[in-house]
Amino acid sequence: MCTTHAKAQGCVNDDLRADGLRKGWGFRVGTWNIDSLTGRAGKVVEALSDKKVDVACIQETRWKGGGCKFYGAKGKRHKLFWMGSEERSDGVGIFVAEKWVDSVVSVERHSKRVLIFRMVLDNSLLNILTVYTPHSGKPEEEKGFFGMKCSIW
Repeated sequence: MCTTHAKAQGCVNDDLRADGLRKGWGFRVGTWNIDSLTGRAGKVVEALSDKKVDVACIQETRWKGGGCKFYGAKGKRHKLFWMGSEERSDGVGIFVAEKWVDSVVSVERHSKRVLIFRMVLDNSLLNILTVYTPHSGKPEEEKGFFGMKCSIW
């Protein structure tokens, strides 16, 4: 619920454009630390389809390089946009349900740990970030500031 102060600055729930999201259609966003996507992309897409997830941010793909590819059965496909490393460590990605793929306007691969994704929904721009921070078992030098230098924050 918005406070008086928040209403003065504009609360997301008070935006009339959000009514289309609440009344006209649903949109589900999720996140999943996959701990290696190798050999699992099809199963992940099955789970996303079953749960009707439209966009899913994934971490620890452990894939090499970057790219995009469709996965899944016809009518339940998702497109994966990913960024990994030469060492096949870390890595992030975003699965997008096929019905939303044409809404994607940009994918920025900042590093093997940060991917910024933008899509247009009706008249609104949706920015989604997927970020992977190495866990406590990794050396301190790997934990830096997400392995990137950029001014998006």
